[in-house]
Amino acid sequence: MSQSPISNPEIADVLERVADLLEAQDANPHRVRAYRAAAETIRVHEKPLSEILALGGVEAVDALPTIGRTIAAHVAELVHRRGLSLLDRLEGEVSPVQLLTTLPGIGSELATRIHRDLHVDTLEELEVAVHDGRLDGVAGFGPRRVRAVREELSAILGRSARHRARREAWLASRREPPETLPRPDVDALLSIDAEYREAAQAGLLRRIAPRRFNPTGAAWLPILHAERDGWHFTALFSNTARAHELGRTRDWVVITYSRDGDEGQCTVVTERGGPLRGKRVVRGREDECGERVAARASPTAGGATLQ
Repeated sequence: MSQSPISNPEIADVLERVADLLEAQDANPHRVRAYRAAAETIRVHEKPLSEILALGGVEAVDALPTIGRTIAAHVAELVHRRGLSLLDRLEGEVSPVQLLTTLPGIGSELATRIHRDLHVDTLEELEVAVHDGRLDGVAGFGPRRVRAVREELSAILGRSARHRARREAWLASRREPPETLPRPDVDALLSIDAEYREAAQAGLLRRIAPRRFNPTGAAWLPILHAERDGWHFTALFSNTARAHELGRTRDWVVITYSRDGDEGQCTVVTERGGPLRGKRVVRGREDECGERVAARASPTAGGATLQ
């Protein structure tokens, strides 16, 4: 029996919860008010947002008063999977394996294989693995299941015509040019990383109680909300099984970012080898970090180095 669509009051409740957590974690008050205003609009709207989304897409939800592109994308995610990754992050709750099991046809065993064998932590990374063929090589994934995963990811991640066009161009070329996938530059990410680690070390940040690897329920995980150039950032130490296994829970910093409906995630780590050994680098963007080191080490840069 199919599940009934998520109702407007249910969507509003989730957005109110997001606003409460953002406020408790010292996020920008304007951002808190935006989520509360959107929740109020949605709660009293006479037409189900699931229907508005089905008929007009995210653009139709975005057109409603007080909603905006970012929250419209959250509504789309709630309608498609009855969950919100932003809320999971704010609650310190979701693990990569748990996130992957939100997709139809992927149970905990398959999710564990994907995470372990392909090093996939996010739905965006899974989409890349689908399109470059790596998911085909994971035991338990035949053509039908891979196709179902591709279609579900397309529904969740293809949030607007503009975003879909960028994603399709990126997936077709298997490149990540900034002009097709808006994302913060490495300077901004490394600045957030440094701010987070310094504030965490000084005990200046709110702490949350993650549900994973936390049998006592202690609030030990510092969380930072910050803004740069219109991007909203959330930074947390990695609380994954791999980080615990390698003793990197105070080294790996997971940064999520969003702006105008575009969002993503990266991990900043201390490089353990090679020319960037000992430097903080953004995983997957090591070349850019290397260029930054070289530029700062040049005579015109005064010999500054990447931290």
